[in-house]
Amino acid sequence: MALAAMAGVMVMQFGLVYAQLEAVESRRSTELLKGEAELLAQMSPEHLEYVIRRRATDDLRLIINSAGLFDSGHALIAGDLRTWPKGLKADGKPHNVEIYPEEGDSYPLRVLAEKLPDGTILVLGRSFYLLSEQKLMLRHTMLVAAIPTFVFALFLGIVLSHRALSRVKEMHEAIDRIMAGDIHERLPAAKEWDDLERLAGSVNRMLDRLERLMDDMREVGNDIAHDLRTPLSRVRARLERALSTGTEPEALEATVGRAVDDLDQCLGIITALLRIAEIENSRRKAGFGQVLLADLVADVFDLYEPIAEMEDKVLVAKEGEAPCFVWGDRHLLIELLANLVDNAIKFTPEGGRITLGSQRINGAATLFVTDTGVGIAPTEREAVLSRFYRSDKSRHVPGSGLGLSLVCAIAHLHEAHVTIETGAEGIGTCFRITFPSAFLQKVEDCT
Repeated sequence: MALAAMAGVMVMQFGLVYAQLEAVESRRSTELLKGEAELLAQMSPEHLEYVIRRRATDDLRLIINSAGLFDSGHALIAGDLRTWPKGLKADGKPHNVEIYPEEGDSYPLRVLAEKLPDGTILVLGRSFYLLSEQKLMLRHTMLVAAIPTFVFALFLGIVLSHRALSRVKEMHEAIDRIMAGDIHERLPAAKEWDDLERLAGSVNRMLDRLERLMDDMREVGNDIAHDLRTPLSRVRARLERALSTGTEPEALEATVGRAVDDLDQCLGIITALLRIAEIENSRRKAGFGQVLLADLVADVFDLYEPIAEMEDKVLVAKEGEAPCFVWGDRHLLIELLANLVDNAIKFTPEGGRITLGSQRINGAATLFVTDTGVGIAPTEREAVLSRFYRSDKSRHVPGSGLGLSLVCAIAHLHEAHVTIETGAEGIGTCFRITFPSAFLQKVEDCT
C-alpha cells in the first residue's frame, strides 16, 4: 500500500513537471515568434525578402526554424516554407499546425502569420523539437529515478514491517503467558516513542492495576475468612456444648443470645464490606450536590452528643469563620463523619474530649475530628486505613476493623485526602478530610 502510494505521488509529480514544461516552452515559443515578427515587420520589403532568403546563413535560423514570405494569394515569395500551411490564418496569433513536406513524414510546427503593410504575409514557424527532447529527457529521468526509489522503498517497507511484526509477535507471546496464569508478565515496552509502545505501556499499567486489585481481593478474602471464622467457631462451640450438656433453659437462652451477638458481628462485617464495594464503584456520584459542612457537623453532633455524655466524655462542635461548601453526597459525608466520631468516642477514656468541625485551610474545605484518646503511632497511621487492620491498643474494643476503610472509600469517591495527625497538645489523634479545589469550583459555578 505504501509503495503504491509512493508510486502515485511520483507519477503525479512527474506529470505536473511534464505539463509545466510544455506550457513554459509553448509560452516561450510564442514570445520568440512575436518578437521576431515585430522586428522583421519593421524592415523594408526588399530587405525583408533578402533576410528571409539568407535566413539559413545568419542567426535567425537559431531562433526561427521555418520562415516564408507570401503574397496575398498565399503564393511563396521567399523562404523555406514551400506551401501555405493548411488551416493557418493570418491573424497575428500563433497556431499549432501540421506541416507536410514534399519528402518525408509530416511534423508539427508552431506558426505565426503576420500581414505586412505592403500586403505580403510573413510566416514564421518554430519547431517542437526542443520540447520533444526535454520531454524525452524527463521520461528517462523518471525511469532512472523511479527504479532505485521503488527498490529502496520496498526494502525499507520490508525491514519496518518485519520489525513491527516481530514486536507484535513478542506482545502476543507475552499475552499468552499472561493468559496462562503468569500475572507478573508485562508487554515489552521501551520509552513509548510510537503508538505501539504507548499501547503496550497502557496495557502494562492496566495489568498493574488488575494485579493490585487481585492482591487486594486475595487479602480481603483471607481477612474475611479469618475474621468470620472466630465468631462462627464460637457460635458452633456454644451450640454444641448446649446440646451435649442438657443446659437449663436460662443458660440455654444466654447461650443463644451470645450466639446471636456473634452472628450479628458476622453480618456487620459482611454489610460493611458490601457498603464499601457499593461506594467504590463510583455510581453514587450521580447524587452529588452542594453540601454545607457546618450542617453535617451539626447533624452528627446532635446524634452523638447524648452517647458521649452517657460515657462521661465531652463532645464539642466547632465551625470555621467562613462557611465551607463542597460538592458531594450529603448522606455519605454524614456516614464518613459519624464513623470518625464513633471511633473517637470508642478510643477516648472517660473524661476525655472529642472535637469535630469544619474549616478552610489555604482555601481548601476540611472536616476534622480530634480526640484525647490513646492515639495512633506514626508507623501505623497508613495501616489503620486498610481493611480489617486493628492495632494492639484497639483489640479490646468491639469492632470489625472496617470503619476507617469505609471512611477512605467515601473520601476517595469525593477525591478527598485523609490525613492522620497527632491531636492537640500532643495527645490523641486528629483525622482531617481535605476536599480538592475542583469540588469547590463546582459549588462556586452552581452559586
